[in-house]
Amino acid sequence: MIRLIILISFAMFTSANTSIHQFKVPSIDGKTIDFSKFKGKKILIVNTASECGYTPQYADLERLYKAHGSKLVIVGFPANNFGGQEPGSNAEIKDFCQKNYGVSFIMAEKVSVKGSDIHPLFSWLTKKAANGVMDAEIKWNFTKFLLDEKGQLIKVFPSGVNPMSEEITKML
Repeated sequence: MIRLIILISFAMFTSANTSIHQFKVPSIDGKTIDFSKFKGKKILIVNTASECGYTPQYADLERLYKAHGSKLVIVGFPANNFGGQEPGSNAEIKDFCQKNYGVSFIMAEKVSVKGSDIHPLFSWLTKKAANGVMDAEIKWNFTKFLLDEKGQLIKVFPSGVNPMSEEITKML
């Protein structure tokens, strides 16, 4: 009986009681992004791609970051999961983002956001059993995940929702 109680307690602690603040991921330039450093700020996670119809959203993500950077962290995660629209290396992606959109918000290294090789952060973001809030499906590039100041998932926005839309900005 005690063993069962311990197992249940452990399962509850390791699933719904976690936040994004537990994650550390490599940045696009080989440094470490430590999400625990973002406590007290909202976080917008976006799976990005350089050859997508939504790629111009980089400009609006940058505008959003410049307008709300004191209380919002944006982290772009390049991914090649949809139509092979992010074929480049980390260095090529970084250069593309800076040259074409002046991206100054944080960019992580290229990852997989779905499938058998899904990155652990995206597994956490998309599974209620892990994030304690909701299941979410990433249907295409530029899906946006908004997290609160405590690192808890608030809402998921599909690709077509512009970063500067009232739907997002009213939550900041």
